[in-house]
Amino acid sequence: MYGQSDVPDKYWLDDSNFEKAIEGSHAFGDDDSVPIVVEFWAEFNKENCFNEWEQIKDALYYRVDISKASKIKKEYRIRMAPTLLIFKDGEKEAMFKAGLDLLLPTDLDEIQETINEINTANKF
Repeated sequence: MYGQSDVPDKYWLDDSNFEKAIEGSHAFGDDDSVPIVVEFWAEFNKENCFNEWEQIKDALYYRVDISKASKIKKEYRIRMAPTLLIFKDGEKEAMFKAGLDLLLPTDLDEIQETINEINTANKF
């Protein structure tokens, strides 16, 4: 079971650093920004969090504790945790949200496929 302490502090966002993080980070110092995957997480449902985050390729991963980020939660209408949003250059590109069963309706393969599609689409 993954809890808050299983994700290093540098991967946690809140209302104070969220916007800067999703603006886009440049990989290897070049002009190509990478997608940003943000998981909205909640202590009460930590057993259903996205625990394969270290396996994501060609994107950066962050986590937001919804109890500590009321502004972001409201802005993106986060109602369930876990919810994953994928951003590219500050724009929301994809969303995967838990249903009433509190389970994330996706897996690493689908998330990676979405990241790959975003990266491919932005090359043209």
